[in-house]
Amino acid sequence: MEFKTAQRKRAKLRLAIAGTSGCGKSYSALVIASGMTTWNKIAVIDSENGSAELYAHLGTYSVLTIGTPYTPEKYIEAIKIAEQQGFEVIIIDSLSHAWTGEGGILDQQGKAADSKYKGNSWAAWRECTPKHNALVDAILKSSCHIIATMRSKTEYTQVTENGKSVVKKLGMAPIQREGMEYEFTVFFDISAEHIAIASKDRTGLFDGQYFKPHAETGQKLLAWLNCSTSQSTQPVIPVIPQVASEVIPDVFHEDNLDTSNAYRIISTEAKTKGNGQVFAKIVLQQGDTHILAWSAQAEILDIPAGSLITAKMTAKQGTNVIEEYALVKAGEAA
Repeated sequence: MEFKTAQRKRAKLRLAIAGTSGCGKSYSALVIASGMTTWNKIAVIDSENGSAELYAHLGTYSVLTIGTPYTPEKYIEAIKIAEQQGFEVIIIDSLSHAWTGEGGILDQQGKAADSKYKGNSWAAWRECTPKHNALVDAILKSSCHIIATMRSKTEYTQVTENGKSVVKKLGMAPIQREGMEYEFTVFFDISAEHIAIASKDRTGLFDGQYFKPHAETGQKLLAWLNCSTSQSTQPVIPVIPQVASEVIPDVFHEDNLDTSNAYRIISTEAKTKGNGQVFAKIVLQQGDTHILAWSAQAEILDIPAGSLITAKMTAKQGTNVIEEYALVKAGEAA
């Protein structure tokens, strides 16, 4: 055995896009793929009842529709066919069916436990886990770029926007085996407003950004995968501004208001963990810089967009976390 200097080499994309119904997963996958290759080199493995063909006006991509049962073997076979036919980007829309659909892993595990193992679910998993692992291996070892969409669990909550209470549809954990996100290079979560955020990004291209996916997104990814060093595709490093370490006062007076260290709230969104805890995803602005941050203090959701706050912010595992905050001035969004 011998250690050698690490070098980044050309690679194939492994991108996951998760979101609720109607958020634009299929469309986003297609436009990202169009930035990576020509339309006739894009193949879609469609388990969404033909929904992929709704965007045929975008370009001349190809579709292979699979129906029940949604066995991992069907997905693996479809991936191999796309490779053999010379496609460059494979879109799996959606990968969730291979997990929770009829004939998917959960369905197979439940039936095996009932019929073969007398209710012993652990024994059934010993039979079904290798099938799931085989699908993961097919994705990771494919000679093509792969973009996989996943459905997200849906929950509704009440949030405050511009001083008014509105009901929002929230996307939660993707409908897939726990930990599946670790298999991908980049993982986008897309909101009901079609805004993407990278919950995982090994490229560093999208850290701290919120954006609508388009062809340029694919171009940036392709340049990174090809080890391009052009300035236009350099990773965007999230800026974590320095903030005062002293205790933040509870009351601010208009006549001596200092907003030099304040952040303007652009938007807030409620998120719910599996244990039911509600926390806040906040987009802030300071000067020309937009900052994505998170807070366990859910009451920040009640502050209207456009307001100014001060915040004690720290970086934890590449994520901006607001530990303390105080309202400087309430206001309306610009």
